Amino acid sequence: MWKKQFALGLSRACGIGFIDQLEMLKNTGFDGFFVICDPDVDMLGLAKKAKELDMRFQSVHAPWDMAAELWHAEDEKAQRGVKKLQTCVDHCVAVQAPILVVHPFVGFDRHDVTEIGLARYGQVVDYARQRGIKIAFENVEGMEFLDALMTHFANDDTVGFCWDSGHEMCYNYSQDMLAKYGDRLLCTHLNDNLGIKDFDGKITWLDDLHLLPFDGVADWKYIAQRLQKCGFTDILTFELNLRSKPGRHENDPYGQMPYEQYLAMAYARACRIGKMLIDME
Repeated sequence: MWKKQFALGLSRACGIGFIDQLEMLKNTGFDGFFVICDPDVDMLGLAKKAKELDMRFQSVHAPWDMAAELWHAEDEKAQRGVKKLQTCVDHCVAVQAPILVVHPFVGFDRHDVTEIGLARYGQVVDYARQRGIKIAFENVEGMEFLDALMTHFANDDTVGFCWDSGHEMCYNYSQDMLAKYGDRLLCTHLNDNLGIKDFDGKITWLDDLHLLPFDGVADWKYIAQRLQKCGFTDILTFELNLRSKPGRHENDPYGQMPYEQYLAMAYARACRIGKMLIDME
């Protein structure tokens, strides 16, 4: 799109190989992509294909299965989590992706930030700094952990923020996370959501829908205004789900259409947001 670039997370749910997905994203109009770091992903193959297509390897997304262990586990187990994140940093270097997106926590029942947890994440940050990679901590559940990390590394330019617009609505009680961390925004995960389903406000992973923009209740004009206020002009990255969460059906129509059609819809929605931002310039 004129004056705006868009990236999209690669999907395991579409039944199409990641490298073939790159061709489809490029043909649709997307300029870049990100992927979850996993041993079965051909990271170097993706990087080679991206270079052929002149696409940006916008970021690598770290797995989040051991996020809580870095805060609360015994050191031997926690160090496995540290090593896993450091390996993701190595992948960023290998594929020339400048950002590693990291979940600060996973789970809903603990809220106790620990000094040893900050030290363990410090090992990852130090490792990334030495290799020229930025760490973007994402807003997920457990806002205390995100705040602790952003505060602890407040003066470290290796550390920044990945803003997930849908997570803000379902995990962060619609608190304005850009007002807190927008001055350190490194990348976005844009998606729509229906907010918290439970009347009493109990948050659950089942509310994290990752709908196409304009399919939920997000105020996209307000989102564009907040991004503009942050001065964020880099590529707009979208993280979207084809499949519904268990017991929910909001995403069902996406998986029922050809993937090319879904990508065309996603790109059209991205362009609507891009146009809002252009009009504010």
